Amino acid sequence: MSIISKDIEKAVQLLTDAQLVAIPTETVYGLAGNIYSEKAIHHIFSTKKRPFFNPLIVHIPTVKALEKIVTHIPEKAKLLAAAFWPGSLTLVLKKNSSVPDIITAGKDTVAVRIPNHPVTLALLAQLPFPLAAPSANPFGSISPTKPEHVARYFKNDIQMILDGGSCANGIESTIIGFEKETPILYRLGALTLEDIEAVVGKITIKNKEEESPEAPGMLARHYAPKTSTFLVQDVAAEIKKHTGKKIGVLVFKTTLNIPDIIEIILSRDGSMQEAASNLYAAMHALDAQQLDVIIAEKFPEFGLGKSMNDRLQRATFK
Repeated sequence: MSIISKDIEKAVQLLTDAQLVAIPTETVYGLAGNIYSEKAIHHIFSTKKRPFFNPLIVHIPTVKALEKIVTHIPEKAKLLAAAFWPGSLTLVLKKNSSVPDIITAGKDTVAVRIPNHPVTLALLAQLPFPLAAPSANPFGSISPTKPEHVARYFKNDIQMILDGGSCANGIESTIIGFEKETPILYRLGALTLEDIEAVVGKITIKNKEEESPEAPGMLARHYAPKTSTFLVQDVAAEIKKHTGKKIGVLVFKTTLNIPDIIEIILSRDGSMQEAASNLYAAMHALDAQQLDVIIAEKFPEFGLGKSMNDRLQRATFK
């Protein structure tokens, strides 16, 4: 069984020895390795069963550390970094030649962020190298927001899960790239589109790409439970289509009070932030119930609702 531990020094030792450590961030747990270790990065891809065409996100401790990772920072990228780092923002920028091509899927850009979690910031500050850290789950499955999720996925595949508790934001970072200095949104996430546009103005969304994604999270099917899942506006109507089946439902704030179904309410107060924080943990809980179907209620299409709908649409894509 993977060891869940708060020992940062042990994590430093393992990562320095080209081993993998699952690390907490404010978004989800990441499966981390030294970006300059070919052994470690290959181990990330093989452990996750992740295709090599899907790039990884590099995690750094400070803005100054960008100097060794990228060659150019657009003005609007500087504005976004100043506004949201440390935090749930990933920037895709022109990479330094020292960044291995395996990290970037052969592209000349690299995805990078400063996570906003005290445990991982303390870890990064003690390392002489950045960490590549995609979500600590098998490729395509539900992302982990608790150390126990990682342990269930990988058991003996990794030596350590650095315990940082439950992830506060609960869904992955928002990813912004630049085309001719113009910001482009590649992945909706824990930082809302509205917050980003308040800093840099209107931006284009380009968040679906199957063949050669510019960033993680762009594939049509992703974040998916093993259980067949449906995303609908009217949950009660969808339940009627599945008579005789064992059903789990995921609702935003209002209970359905329907007998013989398993129901999880994401935020009784109607808080988008609380719902996002609880989303993946709820999906894990329902997926463990041996259900026939999971029916998820569609969120209002703004703010974090847009990001959660994006995750649920990818989870239900057939």
